[in-house]
Amino acid sequence: MSRDYTVPLWLLKLGAPLNVYFLLNTPDAGDPLIVAPARILFAVSAFRCLFPVRYEDNVVFHQSIFSSIFLTRLLATFAEIAYVFMFSHVLRVLDTEHAPFVSALSWLMVAQVAISQVLVWAAILTGRLALYFYEELGWAFIFAANTIASVYLYFRVGVPVSHPVLLQLNLLFGALYLPWQLLHLRMLRANARHGSVDQAAGGLLRAIRVRNRRTDAESWGGLVGLSWMIGYWATIIPAWGYTIVLLLAGR
Repeated sequence: MSRDYTVPLWLLKLGAPLNVYFLLNTPDAGDPLIVAPARILFAVSAFRCLFPVRYEDNVVFHQSIFSSIFLTRLLATFAEIAYVFMFSHVLRVLDTEHAPFVSALSWLMVAQVAISQVLVWAAILTGRLALYFYEELGWAFIFAANTIASVYLYFRVGVPVSHPVLLQLNLLFGALYLPWQLLHLRMLRANARHGSVDQAAGGLLRAIRVRNRRTDAESWGGLVGLSWMIGYWATIIPAWGYTIVLLLAGR
């Protein structure tokens, strides 16, 4: 693949109208613990497709006031807590027998996403690249917990499976994401060995003001980084969230 990501970054914008479609077609009525997080996810994902950034080295695609590390991370904080809460809520909705095991895993997912927010903000403000590794390790834990709880709900004997497609999606995502995340973690660990980003300008001011426009593949994390952006903002996560909306928001 080309070592310049100008074309893929422009194509990433196609995820914005898809997210807007999901947003506009999310019903007003329904379970608010699904509707509200889904809307936050779709709105923020559309924004990130239009103005992609990468936190390490303050890399941006556009020299725009909207291409702000601080603004993007602020919006992403709300979106990530919202959609992980939605996924955890789905587990509790599908757990018709209220198994303590499933409930505990679902709430641990929410606790872990909060911890990961602290870690990513600390990485941005201090420039310590090792913190990105621990943040993403938390995401591995989140979706491992989601997968384990889904295995339990899907395969337990003698209990009817409600909305099996949602559990099947959980299992499919876990099977694909967890091996990919191992590659991602390996890349982050290698980056961390190179040291920390220069934060001479001050972490907060740097996050607000500094925008380094780059289109080379390395600055965007190579194929791992590109696949992460496409799957997270433009395709897999939004489509998964909309499937949840279609099946459960009208409960």
